Amino acid sequence: MISHTATIPLILLLAMTPVAASANDSTYTDLDTNHCKTLSPEDPEGGGISLQCKGLPDHAVYFKEGDLRQSILYGPVSEAYIDGVFESFEPFNNAGRKIEWRLGADGKPVATILRWFIENIDPATGEPSPKVRGQVLVVSKVAGDDGQGCVVGYVDALANPEPNGLARQVADTEAESFACGRDTAAFHGKRGLTAAEPTRVFPD
Repeated sequence: MISHTATIPLILLLAMTPVAASANDSTYTDLDTNHCKTLSPEDPEGGGISLQCKGLPDHAVYFKEGDLRQSILYGPVSEAYIDGVFESFEPFNNAGRKIEWRLGADGKPVATILRWFIENIDPATGEPSPKVRGQVLVVSKVAGDDGQGCVVGYVDALANPEPNGLARQVADTEAESFACGRDTAAFHGKRGLTAAEPTRVFPD
């Protein structure tokens, strides 16, 4: 029989042993398009513009807009991707302003999560309406040494009870191995009627 006094040192030893931290964590930055470096001047006719904005250290945010649709890349993206990639949605849309960065075990960002607002057309009026506005969490791969970053998945923020948790799961399990330009990003969880169809353009 083991005495109670013999177990006390063991309990103290276990209490002093550090608990391993979670492999993935989050940090947040704001998308401030009013204080960005202009990469290409605004097109007065099509409304297009390309910006380099502040993100995390050594990980810029590349914002593009054209025809009232937006696209964003993250990290040390190659010139070919900055110029040639545009991932968005079919209806008019705009990105939110709070970027969630998912960090790997080494503390480096591997993915981002950003809420997109989709201006769907109300069939009754033929115009965009708040009644049918969609919200989609877009999970993106942060570019690495290959200079390739892209969208890896979508979560309908209105159709799922805990969309942020689901988006983090997608970021943590799919972003690192996702092959941009070859793999196709998909919706995860439930997809409602306001989660519009994504669009993708990649360089040849």
